[in-house]
Amino acid sequence: MTPFEQAFAVLIGHEGGYDTTRADPGNWTSGIIGTGELRGTKYGISASAYPDVDIKGLSLADAQAVYKRDYWDPILGDILPPALALLVFDAAVNNGKARAANWLQIAVGTRQDGRIGPETIEALKKTIADKGGASVCSEFMAQRMCFMANLPNWRIFGLGWSRRLSYLPYQAMMMGVL
Repeated sequence: MTPFEQAFAVLIGHEGGYDTTRADPGNWTSGIIGTGELRGTKYGISASAYPDVDIKGLSLADAQAVYKRDYWDPILGDILPPALALLVFDAAVNNGKARAANWLQIAVGTRQDGRIGPETIEALKKTIADKGGASVCSEFMAQRMCFMANLPNWRIFGLGWSRRLSYLPYQAMMMGVL
């Protein structure tokens, strides 16, 4: 399996199937609870992010193509070390690509511009050489946890999110050493 296929399998293990929980703003085409059409989420592809997609009819292969094109490729998943790529990919999907890029940039001490490019990759290489890959992963996850714990719907979804965030580093270790 390629690193993307491994990361996708982990992501789908967390995302699951079709869901129309009314309290989840992502399930509404407007992204606002009670506004727009309740079309749900399937394989983590939400009605708010993809209002024109037939969420209920979405196939796993279609979801995989969306994740590769819209999340993995923009975060340079094929260039990042596989373990870190999983963490950044999962954050990009759940919290946004720019936010995930900023957290990585904080972790490697470079300018935050919300885009992973040559400057971020060079800073990543230097940080891994100086401090080790675990320090990058740890700081990245700390930034993400802080953000998520302060979301207004943490009280509803926080336990599930905590489980996911706690399990991801172990799953990342299975993908490869930094």
